Amino acid sequence: MTDLSHWSQTGLRAGRPRMPKMPRLALGNLSIPIGLIVPAVLFAAWYGVTAIHWLPEQILPAPGAVLAAFGTLIQDGDLMSNLEISLGRVAYGFAGGTLAGLLLGAGMGFSDSFARIVRPTFLAVSQIPILAWLPFFMLLLGIGEALKIVLVAKAVFTPVTLGTCAGIRAVPGRYLELARVLGLSRARTLRSVVLPAALPQLFSGFRYGLTHAWLSLVAVELLASSEGVGYLMVYSRQLFQLDVMVAVMLVIALVGLLLDRALALGEAWLGRRFGGAS
Repeated sequence: MTDLSHWSQTGLRAGRPRMPKMPRLALGNLSIPIGLIVPAVLFAAWYGVTAIHWLPEQILPAPGAVLAAFGTLIQDGDLMSNLEISLGRVAYGFAGGTLAGLLLGAGMGFSDSFARIVRPTFLAVSQIPILAWLPFFMLLLGIGEALKIVLVAKAVFTPVTLGTCAGIRAVPGRYLELARVLGLSRARTLRSVVLPAALPQLFSGFRYGLTHAWLSLVAVELLASSEGVGYLMVYSRQLFQLDVMVAVMLVIALVGLLLDRALALGEAWLGRRFGGAS
């Protein structure tokens, strides 16, 4: 009898887009990732512009001033305390939005009739930007923590729903037919067939959702918060502390990159686990 794990491994390998390794540039005996070239050029331009005072420091602070501001933020604890608050909001919002997106996406993926009923409304609601929801939710929830978490969850909900629905619908019919022939239960079919084949699309939704969550949270904190990295950035701008503002902007970019990388590692781990399941 054919082993179902062969089909799950094949589906996983066939459906998963493999990320190419970053090419490296050889400079003598030094080898560096080619993706660092653009950041290095931008940093050199930044340093050069500020060194010749082409732009005043009130508009573009020098790298040294930004580094000093970053050190001060670390020493005072302002950065870590506000970053912890922001990451907590993202964690709660991402969990809620992911759960809701998985449920709705699975419903639309498994049932055509349910999708025909729900999908038009879902697509219409999804066209409304997150910031357009801000005044409405402020009336309902005020400007407390619930507002930030609900808006983050809303940002996560749409990409996770779409990724889940697309992943389930992308499962080849012959895999499901084989599961029926082998007499597998629904739970075993979901674990051994549907989940491995849908995993790439699922994680695409998760990664887009996490990116949207981080971006939306910072935007909301800019407008309706007294804590968090978004608030820290706008507060420093109000005090004309441009070096602090740029330092926080760089931290926001770095944290977003690390969050995406963490999900990519999680996807690779799950891929190895399901790909090697027997």
